[in-house]
Amino acid sequence: MKPPVHQRQETLSSTATLLKQAGFFLVDLHTVRPSCFDLLARRDSALLLIKVLKNVDALNDDNANALSTMAWMMHGTPIIVGSISGTQSLEAGVVYTRYGLTILTYETLEDFLLNGVPPFLFSSPGGIFARIDGRKLREIREETQLSLGAVADAVGVSRRTIQLYEEGGGADVDIVERLETFFGITLVTPLNPFEEKGPVRAKEPHSPEKVDSSGKDSLTRTVVAELGGQGWKITVTTKNPFDALARHQDLADRDLVVIGMGDIQNAEKRARRLHDIARVAEGWSLFVVPERKEKENIEGTALVAYRELKRHRDPEDLFELIEERTTG
Repeated sequence: MKPPVHQRQETLSSTATLLKQAGFFLVDLHTVRPSCFDLLARRDSALLLIKVLKNVDALNDDNANALSTMAWMMHGTPIIVGSISGTQSLEAGVVYTRYGLTILTYETLEDFLLNGVPPFLFSSPGGIFARIDGRKLREIREETQLSLGAVADAVGVSRRTIQLYEEGGGADVDIVERLETFFGITLVTPLNPFEEKGPVRAKEPHSPEKVDSSGKDSLTRTVVAELGGQGWKITVTTKNPFDALARHQDLADRDLVVIGMGDIQNAEKRARRLHDIARVAEGWSLFVVPERKEKENIEGTALVAYRELKRHRDPEDLFELIEERTTG
């Protein structure tokens, strides 16, 4: 199934269908505004935060940072699915990178997930390159008793360039083809677009005095300060259907808490979405309200009053409260 080029809505729908066909469990957020990602998808240990763009030039620094930070907090991988950059179509089978985020075409994602065909090429300043298996190149060179200089002369590059290839450096596609023809073996290595790169752009969650919640309401500021004082890593967001993500430093990042904050009417509008996000991210959903209500949960999201939050300073106690209100 190949979506029409440049049509974002069709690509979104096709990407969601593709993920389901590939065995992913997902929540679709593309109709929710604001949201820094469109699809949250999990298969086994792989969690993907996917943003679909018609033109990848629409990705800016702030959006990239928000997506990277959310992925880091969720222990997931951020992926941009795009069709064009400027007026140029992106090529299938090539991994692109912008602001430290991986960019793929729909076709590349489809080949990888459904057909088991990984991409072999990546875009970098200067052109399209492939990653050479440096150890394999060194072994075949030594087996054939060829010097670095001899191989360099055969393929038309410098001795130092061959040395860099053996150290794992990327190579121009034409050079790779010459090397493979010269030795009669395959030297290019596949790329894993879901490979975790670490928090390249993510802002590390901070203690409460360092969290920027100045633009938030008083409830959000007090909740952030309280959780931070209890030892939680917390990231406040303005570009997602939740208000914050939190993990506790004493629990080895075992449990993610997806947090919403506001009055009961706000909770009724957003609770189901928080629950869906938490379920895919394998965490918990919590909505903090100013005052205690008769309801203990809404659509699978636990309701907790701010005063109750203050009483549960032990993270285990808070998790027990959330679980009790979610399943009780």
